[in-house]
Amino acid sequence: MQNCLLGPNDVKEFISQEGLRNSSAKLLAPGTILLAMIGQGKTRGQAALLTFEAATNQNCAAITLKDGHDPAFFFNFLLSQYERIRQLSNSAGQSNLSGKLVKSIRVPVPPLSEQRRIAEILSTWNQAIETTEKLIENSKAQKKALMQQLLTGHRRLPGFSDRWQRYQLGQLFSERKETNRLDLPLLSITQDRGVIHRDEVGRKDTSSDDKTKYKRLCPDDIGYNTMRMWQGVSALSDKEGIVSPAYTIVTPEKSVSARYMAYLFKLPRTIHDFYRYSQGLVSDTWNLKFPNFSEVEVSVPTRSEQEVIADILNGCDNETATLIRHAQNLCRQKKALMQQLLTGKRRVKVAA
Repeated sequence: MQNCLLGPNDVKEFISQEGLRNSSAKLLAPGTILLAMIGQGKTRGQAALLTFEAATNQNCAAITLKDGHDPAFFFNFLLSQYERIRQLSNSAGQSNLSGKLVKSIRVPVPPLSEQRRIAEILSTWNQAIETTEKLIENSKAQKKALMQQLLTGHRRLPGFSDRWQRYQLGQLFSERKETNRLDLPLLSITQDRGVIHRDEVGRKDTSSDDKTKYKRLCPDDIGYNTMRMWQGVSALSDKEGIVSPAYTIVTPEKSVSARYMAYLFKLPRTIHDFYRYSQGLVSDTWNLKFPNFSEVEVSVPTRSEQEVIADILNGCDNETATLIRHAQNLCRQKKALMQQLLTGKRRVKVAA
């Protein structure tokens, strides 16, 4: 369950009339608020508002309101109190919510007309966020389609007609094995965020205290997780630093664009080849060390065409990044507004 309005298209499991009769589940009316009582990770404390009839299991509290109370207002209030509600479940040695804890949540309640007006205002923000999120998905889909066309030669760009050449990656890359650079910052190679400083990862630093064997990574190098290259964990570096020995660092020859090859390494077809050339008995031990990486074959255009293709795909990335920042700003602004409107610190005018 997510923090959202639940519609029929969000449901993956259904209960039959017979199942409903033979179980303790009750049919819940639209306007019922669901609150996750248990769950791993961030699930516990999440809320959803039903927009259709549904049944749920005992893991969710079903909250129905008396007349004179707007479900959307109370739903938004629960969203704004997510962290505090989770803290309730962690008190007195408890790890889950209970009916008693849910009933203890105090809500500052304005008149019904003001409840509805506040819900309308927040709904407008939700719609703006949802629209932006759809634009993000469309931007990602457009880039994916362009990658399939441009990185395979199925679509050629105006002004380019030279035949693509086939190479083994060992002809296009050399391995960087430089170590003992304790003067350089610690970096991490991520699947989606690229190369970032280790303190930006958001997880506990489990790196070794002895970093003499950590590998140097330079701008325009491509680093990949030796054990997870078959899952697409690679990134082009724009930084200089050191990374764990678990990574393989490859440096492109002058005949190829590092940016282009970084995109090529994310193409599903190429990732499948990395999977085919990985060594190991089971998936937990599969690895793609440089000698096997070197045997993978790819077809590439001229360096000039590579650069133009990379520019196009980079433009897609920039568009997506701009939309993501816009969505994040909307979420921050909505959160601040919720703290004002749902606590009574800021009142709204309601037509008489």
